[in-house]
Amino acid sequence: MDRIRNARHFAPRLQRWLAEKSEAQQELFAAGDARSPAAAPASHFPVPAPATVNLLRPPVQLRRPDPTTPPATGSQDKRQLLVGEYILEYVLKRSTRRSIGFMVDDTGLYVTAPKRCTLADVDNAIRAKQHWILSKLDERRQRRAARLEKPPVVWDDGARLPYLGGDITLRLYHAPRNRTEFDPVAMELSMGLVQGATEQLLKERVKNWYKAQAEGLFQQRLDVYAARLGVQYAGFSLSSADTRWGSCTAERTIRLNWKLLHFSLPLIDYVVAHELCHILEMNHSARFWANVGRIYPQYEEAKQLLRKRAAELPPLFT
Repeated sequence: MDRIRNARHFAPRLQRWLAEKSEAQQELFAAGDARSPAAAPASHFPVPAPATVNLLRPPVQLRRPDPTTPPATGSQDKRQLLVGEYILEYVLKRSTRRSIGFMVDDTGLYVTAPKRCTLADVDNAIRAKQHWILSKLDERRQRRAARLEKPPVVWDDGARLPYLGGDITLRLYHAPRNRTEFDPVAMELSMGLVQGATEQLLKERVKNWYKAQAEGLFQQRLDVYAARLGVQYAGFSLSSADTRWGSCTAERTIRLNWKLLHFSLPLIDYVVAHELCHILEMNHSARFWANVGRIYPQYEEAKQLLRKRAAELPPLFT
């Protein structure tokens, strides 16, 4: 019921704002990269100064989780390859794909190869792409180190959470039952918590709220850009991937990471346009980027800015 009540209150304002925002996409890149909690986000939502009145008297005391040792996970069988002066570790996966693919995330290199490929074929493909692989691994290492240096969000009343390129204020109060309400004018997300609520419960409820907002917004942006591109997608779902903002299957199913809701609408639109263009080209060829540029001309700036904004996010749901 909370989601229904919240959606009825929020949907008309979101529709009006998105109609204006889609005509002002260029403003993001003209405004520069300066970003601070006091700065206005790249949206037409008003962002008030942080409230000075504490809504909680006394404050909600969340039950913090007890420190635990992470459960041991089975170690993956990694292969090693001498590449220049580096010993490169990677995980090899076999699939029905026709070519050898590479993916780099915070945990290392993953190689997907057809079943017919020999290990020598895989090693030769890695050596051929070694400069790209090593640069991506170093880039991931630097991003991970930068994220670990940022203090995590403290889940108390008044916490600031990233939302559509700006920040919203988390408000907590005691309630006889769990409630969730969002005020798009004050930019406040209010959570009513029952006595004894845990921090983990609060995090899950905030995450579910993000996902509910993302589902409606992403669906609308997909419809807008699919019409511009002249394609139809078969389906859409949310993902929670750690390293990918979106994907498109050969069956024209689009997956978008709900965490994109942390970023401004033009950056969300870039990922939407990018994935829809894979319906026409399942690669990153010149023809693919020409299609992206046709419906989203500022894709180069958006690609760089998305990378920058992602590195600036504080740890949220750790």
